[in-house]
Amino acid sequence: MSNIAIKVEDLSKAYQLGEIGTGTISRDLERWFARIRGKEDPFLRIGETNDRTTAGSSNIVWSLKNINFEIEQGDAVGIIGRNGAGKSTLLKILSKVTSPTTGKITGKGRIASLLEVGTGFHPELTGRENIFLNGAILGMRKAEIRKHFDAIVDFAGIERYVDTPVKRYSSGMYVRLAFAVAAHLESEILIVDEVLAVGDAEFQKKCLGKMGEVSRGEGRTILFVSHNMGAIQALCKKAICLQQGRLEIFADTLTAIKKYQESYLFNNECFWVNEIDEFNKIRLDKIDILDGSGRLRNSFTNNEEVIIRFHLLANDTVEHIKVGFDLIKDGAVAFRTQHSDTTTLTEFKKGKYTVDCFIPARLLNLGEYSISPLLSKHMVESYTKVAEPILAFSISLDTNLSLYHVSMNQQNHIGVTFPQLIWSLKEDDISSS
Repeated sequence: MSNIAIKVEDLSKAYQLGEIGTGTISRDLERWFARIRGKEDPFLRIGETNDRTTAGSSNIVWSLKNINFEIEQGDAVGIIGRNGAGKSTLLKILSKVTSPTTGKITGKGRIASLLEVGTGFHPELTGRENIFLNGAILGMRKAEIRKHFDAIVDFAGIERYVDTPVKRYSSGMYVRLAFAVAAHLESEILIVDEVLAVGDAEFQKKCLGKMGEVSRGEGRTILFVSHNMGAIQALCKKAICLQQGRLEIFADTLTAIKKYQESYLFNNECFWVNEIDEFNKIRLDKIDILDGSGRLRNSFTNNEEVIIRFHLLANDTVEHIKVGFDLIKDGAVAFRTQHSDTTTLTEFKKGKYTVDCFIPARLLNLGEYSISPLLSKHMVESYTKVAEPILAFSISLDTNLSLYHVSMNQQNHIGVTFPQLIWSLKEDDISSS
C-alpha cells in the first residue's frame, strides 16, 4: 500500500496580468477548443518567470513552473524561498483554493489549511459561532467540533472572549483561534502559511510544539511555509526550496536551507540597499557558520565555539560602517551584536574583508537559532538588514558535560543563554561568632 500523502506532477500555475481574457471571442474559443482536446493553451508563452524586478515580453506570469515532488504520510515538510518564489501559490493549489494551469495533484486524506488570517470567519459572529462555522468549512462534523471545542478555546486562550464578536478581536486573537481550529481538526494533512508571524513569540513556540505533536505523535502530514529558518529547522526534517516559481531543491532541511542561503546571497544584486550612499559601496558576498577548527557546520553542542564569518567586498572607501547581526530564537531577538563592540576598525578601503564573530562555548542554551545580518553607520540612526533570518544552526547537549546533563536534558529548560558562571561557596566559621 502506498505511503504517499501528496504527489505533485508537472504542476504549473500561470497568471495573466492586466485584463483577463485574450481580447477577442475567436481567441477565447481557440483557447477553449485547445483545452477540451487536451492541448496546451496557445496563448501561454513559455519561459516568463515570476521576476518582479524586470519587465517581461508578455502579460503571462508563471508563478509555478514544472513542479514535481512526493511527500510521505507523517512527514513535516518546510517550504522556503524568497518573496514571490511561489510558496503561497503552491499552498493554495494544494488546498484546492485555486486550480493549476497544468499538471495534477493526487493526495490521500482530508486537508486542513491555514493560509490567511481570518479566512472562514464572519466578523459579526462570536468566537463560539465562528469555531463551528470555520470547523464546518474545514470539513468537521458538528459532533467532532463539540468534542474538541474546549481544547480549541483553551489552546487559543480566548475563553473570556468566546462569546464576543470576532470583529472586536485583535489580529493576534484571530490567528490564535484560526490555528487552534485547524490544528484540532482530525485531518491527515495540515497546511500552514506564514500567518504565525502575527502571533507573539510565546504563541509561535506553542504552535510549533503543536505541529510537532500532530506530526510525530499522530502521524499527520504537515506543510509549513516560513521565513524563519530556525522554526523550519526545529519542525521539519525535509524542505522544499522554491526560486522564481521553480523547484530548486527538495532535500533534508539543512541542505535545503543552505541552498536557500546561497540563492539569497549569491546574486547580482547589491546586498545592502539604503538611502545612505555609503551602504551601496560595500557588499556582503557570503556568510559562513564555522566551528573552532574552521569547518563549516550547522549543528553544535553547547560545549563548542560557534564562529559567524562575513565575507565583504568594498568597491570604494567607506567609513564608519559597522557589521553585525541579530541572533533570533523562537521568533524573538536574543541579542544584537556588531564588530565595533571589540574593534575600532570601521573604515573599509577598496578590497575584500573577512569579519569573524566568536560565540563562546557554554553560552547558548539548547535549541534552534537563526541569524539576520545587518549593517549600520556610526552616528546615523539607520540600519539595513535582511528582511528575514537567512542562516540557521542548532545547539544540542554535550553529554560529556555531566554537570549539566540532568538540568539541560529537560525539555522545559529556560532562557536563551546557559552560561557557566563563577560561584563561590564556603562554610562560615561559627566558632568566632
